[in-house]
Amino acid sequence: MTTLESKAKELLALHRPGDPVVLPTVWDAWSANLAVAAGFSALTLGSHPVADSVGRSDNEGMTFTELLTRVRQITGAVDVPISVDIEAGYGLEPAQLIEGLLDAGAVGLNIEDTVHSEGGRLRGDQEHADFVHGLREFADAAGVHVVVNARTDLFIKQVGDESDRLDRAIARLTLAAAAGADVLYPVGRHSDADMRRLTSELPRPVNAIGLPDKSDRAELAAQGVARISFGPYLQFALAAEANRLLERWK
Repeated sequence: MTTLESKAKELLALHRPGDPVVLPTVWDAWSANLAVAAGFSALTLGSHPVADSVGRSDNEGMTFTELLTRVRQITGAVDVPISVDIEAGYGLEPAQLIEGLLDAGAVGLNIEDTVHSEGGRLRGDQEHADFVHGLREFADAAGVHVVVNARTDLFIKQVGDESDRLDRAIARLTLAAAAGADVLYPVGRHSDADMRRLTSELPRPVNAIGLPDKSDRAELAAQGVARISFGPYLQFALAAEANRLLERWK
């Protein structure tokens, strides 16, 4: 586990508020090699692009086993820290998730609070924190400080009244931080003021989603963001360019 532990520490150290690490969101060995060749020092796998790449739907339309197959292909192709979006956990226990990820060579994870296997309900605040705690507990027991990125879908699902949504997200993610999360991910597109409040009030580095062809790293850095990932948007941008090229040949 020595190499995995060193990669986990390397990944965690890259999270610097105001000087965000950009983790290109990849889905196979080709896209991973592309990003590493471009100079990126760590990567994340997104559930949506990985699911698309294996003919499954997002929101746990693929199995954890299918996801791990992709992880192994990527960790076998590139020698950089890899974080993996494990959605809500595929109905598995934290111990199973950590064991699978470490066995596949990953050193980080995203865990969201939408339970897809139960009709898309949102976990309660403490329920989500307890799941995060389980992941931290079993990772620590394995001797690798897996970088846990705790995500909330309060914004993209527009749960509850908008007037106090930011307050509720901060409270929810603060509980996740106390439970062992290293990074906090209020997924969604936020105003400058809201993002600055999130990064200033949350007790851990904040992950923001970036549009690879539109967002600006310097702007997100000024907002205090520590980590930028692309979700499915890198794949979408490449698909648009591929469609442009293919259109010439119709």
